[in-house]
Amino acid sequence: MPFIHHVAIWTQQLEKLRTFYTTFFNGKSNHKYVNPSKGFASYFITFEDGCKLEIMQRTDIRNVRNPENHIGLTHLAFSFSTKEDVLKQTELLREHGYSIVGEPRTSGDGYFESVVLDPDGNRIECVYQSTSSC
Repeated sequence: MPFIHHVAIWTQQLEKLRTFYTTFFNGKSNHKYVNPSKGFASYFITFEDGCKLEIMQRTDIRNVRNPENHIGLTHLAFSFSTKEDVLKQTELLREHGYSIVGEPRTSGDGYFESVVLDPDGNRIECVYQSTSSC
């Protein structure tokens, strides 16, 4: 069966995004890949479950922000073991100056979640779902 190998994000803040995902979501980064002839650099951030996030920078990519609701990728979600872990993560990110755009709450489909913006404004959900609500 096929599975998602990785998701990629363009950025103009490569090191800042690398620090965000390794510091706050326990990702492990590979060594920076650089292709000077294309003005390209990237990192793969690997998470505990094996999912990967590729963060990429290229000199000709423009910094154009999309509105919250648009066609295409809208957020990344990280799973936590308990509601308390979601609350702790949310407060940790708030203390470090990140924008919390969705305060912790229980959604209609049974997830306890909060939403934070990464340094580029990408929406990151911190979620917990108890096995009884599946």
